[in-house]
Amino acid sequence: MNILAALTQAEAKLKKQADIVQKQLQAVRSARKILGREVASSGKRIGRKKRVMSAAARAKIGKATKLRWAKFRAAKARGKQ
Repeated sequence: MNILAALTQAEAKLKKQADIVQKQLQAVRSARKILGREVASSGKRIGRKKRVMSAAARAKIGKATKLRWAKFRAAKARGKQ
């Protein structure tokens, strides 16, 4: 086998490996973009925007949570007596 044929064969093998790595890299980049982790050079996120909850909704959730915990503590206190 001459040297030129060996080099050509090695080049073809490396090109095939490079194509595989390029496809994997593209898949990772696509996944990051879908998940909203990709950041543009301007510093802004690309992809899904942050969800914003209104103050009224936060208050309603907080009130419900306090009520749940109050019921839990009351039941626990009744069990100890």
